Amino acid sequence: MVTLKLGTRPPWLGLGAAVWLQIASGNGYNFPLYSHSLKSVLGFNQRQVTMLGVANDIGENIGILPGIVCNKFPPWVVLIFGAVACFLGYGVLWLAVSQTVQSLPYWVLWLALCLATNSSAWIGTAVLVTNMRNFPLSRGTVAGILKGYGGLSAAVYTEVFGVLLQNSSPKFLMFLTVGIPLVCFILMFFVRPCTPASGEDSAESVHFLFIQAASVVLGLYLLTTTILDHVMSLNIAISYSILVVMVLLLMAPLGIPIKMTFYPSNCSKLGRSSGSSEQLNQSQGILDTKQPLLEPSLSTSNLGSFHESDSALDLDMLLAVGEGAVKKKRRPRRGEDFKFGEAFIKADFWLLFLVYFAGVGTGVTVLNNLAQIGIAQGTHDTTILLSLFSFCNFVGRLGGGAVSEHFVRSKTIPRTMWMTITQVVMVITYLLFASAIDGTLYVATAILGICYGAQSSTMVPTASELFGLKHFGIIFNFMTLGNPLGAFLFSGLLAGFVYDDEAAKQHSNSCLGSNCFRLTFLVLAGVCTIGTVLSIVLTKRIKPVYEMLYAGGSFRLPQSSGH
Repeated sequence: MVTLKLGTRPPWLGLGAAVWLQIASGNGYNFPLYSHSLKSVLGFNQRQVTMLGVANDIGENIGILPGIVCNKFPPWVVLIFGAVACFLGYGVLWLAVSQTVQSLPYWVLWLALCLATNSSAWIGTAVLVTNMRNFPLSRGTVAGILKGYGGLSAAVYTEVFGVLLQNSSPKFLMFLTVGIPLVCFILMFFVRPCTPASGEDSAESVHFLFIQAASVVLGLYLLTTTILDHVMSLNIAISYSILVVMVLLLMAPLGIPIKMTFYPSNCSKLGRSSGSSEQLNQSQGILDTKQPLLEPSLSTSNLGSFHESDSALDLDMLLAVGEGAVKKKRRPRRGEDFKFGEAFIKADFWLLFLVYFAGVGTGVTVLNNLAQIGIAQGTHDTTILLSLFSFCNFVGRLGGGAVSEHFVRSKTIPRTMWMTITQVVMVITYLLFASAIDGTLYVATAILGICYGAQSSTMVPTASELFGLKHFGIIFNFMTLGNPLGAFLFSGLLAGFVYDDEAAKQHSNSCLGSNCFRLTFLVLAGVCTIGTVLSIVLTKRIKPVYEMLYAGGSFRLPQSSGH
């Protein structure tokens, strides 16, 4: 690894490039844009289209293999895998929808859609893991920014679909087949491990604030233009102007490395170490030999909780280890680097998974059925409803990362506290959905979008803080399995069954009225109640970890355990 100079731009250049790749990785959100063509052109019924939606969710969230590859190969290799998966998967769908190839078997299209959306897992893993390692001291902020842009990807693709491609599904599938791999190949060498940002540069917080502000402006812009497009007729010139402005806003994060080129930072030196956060971890361990990691005032009970030591140790073994006769391999402590197998057997790992499952598994059920929910409650044009959810999802993702980062530094409040709070709000929101009170649909949708987004951007840094960054790709991608699992259980089975049953009572294929989803919402509220209790337990358990990691108001990497 080349030693990087003071004020070097690669971490920020990589983050700017990651914004575009994160938008590309949101291709799984595009299913509603072309699903109607799968039904009309290929003659599928609603059940077949629904199962293709399940394939869409499964492919998007199966990321264990990308996590493994990310640990063994550089990011550009992972991005190439994503580009190839996207080209092959969407290419097959294009062949079918454009009728270039006739009568492709249903199972081939199902697998093709799985492969196509699995590109999201490859691209997202490369981008997220690399940037989390490049900014190890600002994990919540970075996760919030990247997840936020991912939340905006649906609105970006909708603009492209409507303005550039005139709402043509075959053209859109061709755009995905060629466009996303092209973005990957152009930007793959900009996303790379480099000297981690030390947090000592006073301009760093300003840089993050600039990117956050740019993303908020982009989100408001996309929401406004979407609404305008549906309330008035825009001519071609205005439509293309809207698209050009959107592209310029997407390029805003690249302004930071450009600024650093012409106005290099004069802050104190970052140090001579090179590489990613692993090297920073090692250097921190050297410092820890001179300064204890935990303050002497920390109670012995908290120390015992943090170390998770066995209740009784053999005295002879202790003496042997002390004399050097036996070399005992110490298990990692929370906050250090865990291997996946080591994390897998920890209670905190499963608590975090179940809390995340309760939050996003129920939220994605509403997202997948939002159009039908709107129609059932008397809203015939659901585009604005979907745009509102998308924007609020972005706000939740961005805000979840930023707010949790602020309070974890200032008050050492575990990030999972915000998962607890948002799930309490989700319980109330599901009850509001179930009541179907006039005028509450848009309010409930907006609140749910914020809470759903906050779950995603809070889980990511929490997993990295509890189990380390070395194997973060595998651990994070396992956690995301809560999304397709929830989609299958609560959307594919529960919501579909309840909806069809109520529609049958109305002697129709479509269901109208509050009963169409009432039982589903009550079950979702119950699941989130359980998730809230589990989140409280998790927060109490990991409180000592955050008191150690953020002692003094700034993140401190614990000494590596040799993993």
